[in-house]
Amino acid sequence: MPARTITMPKSLNESLADQQPPNTETDRSSLNGIKEAYSPSEREPLAKSGPKEKPGTTYAAQDQLPKLPIPELEDTCRKFQAVLAPLQNRREQDDTAAAVRDFLKTDGPELQARLKRYATGKTSYIEQFWYDSYLNFDNSVVLNLNPFFLLEDDPTPARNNQVTRAASLVISALSFVRAVRKEELPPDTLRGTPLCMYQYSRLFSTARIPTESGCQIAQDSGSRHIVVLCKGQFYWFDVMDDSSDIIMTEKDMALNLQVIVDDAEVTPIQEAAKGALGVLSTENRKIWAGLRDVLTRDGESNNAECLSIVDSALFILCLDYTEPKNGAELCGNMLCGTSEVVKGVQIGTCTNRWYDKMQIIVCKNGSAGINFEHTGVDGHTVLRMASDVYTDTILRFAKSINGQAPSLWTSTSPDPSKRDPNSFGDVSTTPHKLEWDMQPELSTALRFAETRLADLIQQNEFEILEFAGYGKNFITSMGFSPDAFVQMAFQAAYYGLYGRVENTYEPAMTKVFLHGRTEAIRVVTHESVDFVKTFWADNSSQQKVDALKKASQKHTALTKECAKALGQDRHLYALYCVWQRAVDEEGAEAASSNGCSSPVDGPSSEPGMSPPQGPSESPSPPRSSSGNDAGKSRSPSSKVPLQQIPSLFSDPGYDRINNTILSTSNCGNPALRHFGFGPSSADGFGIGYIIKDDSISICISSKHRQTKRFVASLEAYFLEVKRLLRSVKKGESTGRSKVRESGQEKRRGTGKVIKGQTQGSEGVPAPGIGEDEEEDEELGGYGFFDAGMLLQALKASQEEKEKPSGKGAGSTRRAIGKKLRVSEY
Repeated sequence: MPARTITMPKSLNESLADQQPPNTETDRSSLNGIKEAYSPSEREPLAKSGPKEKPGTTYAAQDQLPKLPIPELEDTCRKFQAVLAPLQNRREQDDTAAAVRDFLKTDGPELQARLKRYATGKTSYIEQFWYDSYLNFDNSVVLNLNPFFLLEDDPTPARNNQVTRAASLVISALSFVRAVRKEELPPDTLRGTPLCMYQYSRLFSTARIPTESGCQIAQDSGSRHIVVLCKGQFYWFDVMDDSSDIIMTEKDMALNLQVIVDDAEVTPIQEAAKGALGVLSTENRKIWAGLRDVLTRDGESNNAECLSIVDSALFILCLDYTEPKNGAELCGNMLCGTSEVVKGVQIGTCTNRWYDKMQIIVCKNGSAGINFEHTGVDGHTVLRMASDVYTDTILRFAKSINGQAPSLWTSTSPDPSKRDPNSFGDVSTTPHKLEWDMQPELSTALRFAETRLADLIQQNEFEILEFAGYGKNFITSMGFSPDAFVQMAFQAAYYGLYGRVENTYEPAMTKVFLHGRTEAIRVVTHESVDFVKTFWADNSSQQKVDALKKASQKHTALTKECAKALGQDRHLYALYCVWQRAVDEEGAEAASSNGCSSPVDGPSSEPGMSPPQGPSESPSPPRSSSGNDAGKSRSPSSKVPLQQIPSLFSDPGYDRINNTILSTSNCGNPALRHFGFGPSSADGFGIGYIIKDDSISICISSKHRQTKRFVASLEAYFLEVKRLLRSVKKGESTGRSKVRESGQEKRRGTGKVIKGQTQGSEGVPAPGIGEDEEEDEELGGYGFFDAGMLLQALKASQEEKEKPSGKGAGSTRRAIGKKLRVSEY
């Protein structure tokens, strides 16, 4: 029988212009007032066993969701100046103000009118531009676009080995797939308000397909198989029937996975690495597009069918043969894999990936994580999936003990062991190994792709902080927003290391709107700058805490505003894209009349186009030069020959706000141990963090920018600020922090580890602070500085910066691959 081929969806323009939500078989008119129809038990699916949601409710609220609002132009320009001001000196502020005034008088109103006309009849004014920014990104998606989640270990010890953990996770993931396909997944809500569920329709059986003109998102809505990668070798088998019911028990799944692991062991790893075609998915996208053509051009080759099997899979399961030694190595393995060259051959786990799809990764010791293609889904959506999968593994274990234990799902698949085998339909549950036709051209390309990937991995480093001193409970007890509190920690620790503040980004979820994604919170404010300077100066504990409160309150206010889609970044980017489209249209008209092609590329295909920076970060227009030169003035005529670039976009401030140094994201819950992504700029940090009840987990990446030292500074700050808060609460402000006293040499962390100390990063004991302890802690190695002298030096540096400068600024599938023998096991 012929191989199943992946079904390409409608074009993005057609898809995004379609107002109907996915799976619209259910009559929506009968579901008005869905928010009020939810009972408390329906909002809490684990409150009792039995059905909690009526079928068809996953997308029931879609028709009620408001469209993303287009902010007022004047408000956006004012906010643009406000977020830039703390990062600029007076001269730069004046230049930006002049550029904004000119923009409001000239190009701005016309671009705003064009944007409103463009948005008419569309689900979202930014969505098409958002997709373009991701899909036209040419560089490797590894470390640039794909984030990762590191799951907590399974609480049942018997499952903490590779095969049993992987089988458990796959069964739970398939239960989630089933709930989405049957529209039984309860909608996400935020304080009772339903959120957009569209992204769940793009979560499974999708693939990022590279082409010469940019990538496309392809999806096979009838997919029923998974692909397993083990030591770079590909295997597949069916896991669902045509009704989206699971056709394998967990025991069956474990049997299949053990067969695959044993089969992969037969081929020496160095030999298998030479055919590890997953490495090609890490290549430059245009190169990868050309290589896919090589894979599919020979009609007699098996490669096209193998490629279709991979592209159309529900998801990829990666079984790694390694056991990372610590948390930092685990995070690196989940994000980009490991690089290990033996006798000139790459045998690291980086060869055991396929980055164009969602991947569930399980190490030999059972540690597990998720790496996902970020174009169509945000972290919040994958977090829901990861959390439900983790929860289901626990509940299924509980049900094996007590049959009355609750289930997470509205309905479940019939027990496969009790079904008539003929009821499964045309399925193949026996694993098959995909055997690629390794042409010389592919072997050479694989070699080059691997060396480039190894370079990329070696250029980045990862460190983690698992701070157990306190968490959300303590922070809220002191009257602070946990997220704002941690964001100010990043500001203080960075300032303490480098003596300056830098552009910082955090995403705010906007899924209260139809097809909403995120808005950019620009963390640096006048209040945050005042806080870090107050904290590092010779001030009383009360003054420092007061400054922290003001900065945190400002951050919380900004977050709420951005969650209402009233930030500036998305709006400005949409205006830029509308301007670029207008230029392209004029160029096309000129080309038509002159008989030549347009000299202007689309907004996302220009050489200087920077990708979204970190998870859901703002896409930005082309910069004046390379990413490392952001901030320098550009020559409009050299970039756009047909029309002068609007003054706001040519202002160096716009480059600066789109060059993020601290790219941060708060995404997690107790199901996750860590979350992270790569740095968004060559001189920046990528910071993923999870605030739990009594701990804070942080994963930081950079291109070797003293990452370990930054982590140590963060840990010391958390301890110091706890001392300050308790000191103020007791009314024992000392006026000058002992941590600042020159010549202080006491190190309570020196010597034998004593009971009660907290464990810091990399397992190094950190000094504990008891309820009644008065001792002060060292802060990031700066205890020997005189704070006053440091502040004077910083002021002098700022004054120097402000001096005037002369410089300008298918339905059936035949059995593809070798059939493995299951009967032996």
